[in-house]
Amino acid sequence: MNTKAKDPHTVTVNLRSSDGYVCDIKAGHHQLIADEPIPLGGTDLGPTPYVYLKAALGACTAMTIRMYAERKQWPLQDAVITLRHSRDGNKESVFERDIKLVGELDEEQRQRLLDIADRCPVLKTLSHGATILSKLID
Repeated sequence: MNTKAKDPHTVTVNLRSSDGYVCDIKAGHHQLIADEPIPLGGTDLGPTPYVYLKAALGACTAMTIRMYAERKQWPLQDAVITLRHSRDGNKESVFERDIKLVGELDEEQRQRLLDIADRCPVLKTLSHGATILSKLID
């Protein structure tokens, strides 16, 4: 197995020592914050990690749909993705993804774009799993 990362976009997360669960996230030149809600001991300064996970799935879905529609020169104006996460009775994660397609698309185009949504790379990673290699460094 190739253990060398192919992703050139490193993300660094620092846990603020004095702010409970607040994490400063540096992703390239972007600065983000993650936190937990107040009832869970956080300060609610930013989205939770699961909210970021849903955002990643939604953004990837919308981008995948847009790329395909542009290649086909279909009149897609917008794709609105609404996501929910829960656990079923077996404690398996379940993501519900509602997709609203805006534009003068016929039913065949709409169905094809729904199928294409399942080609989103983040969805594939979540569906098929990933190997996570962790090591302590100095």
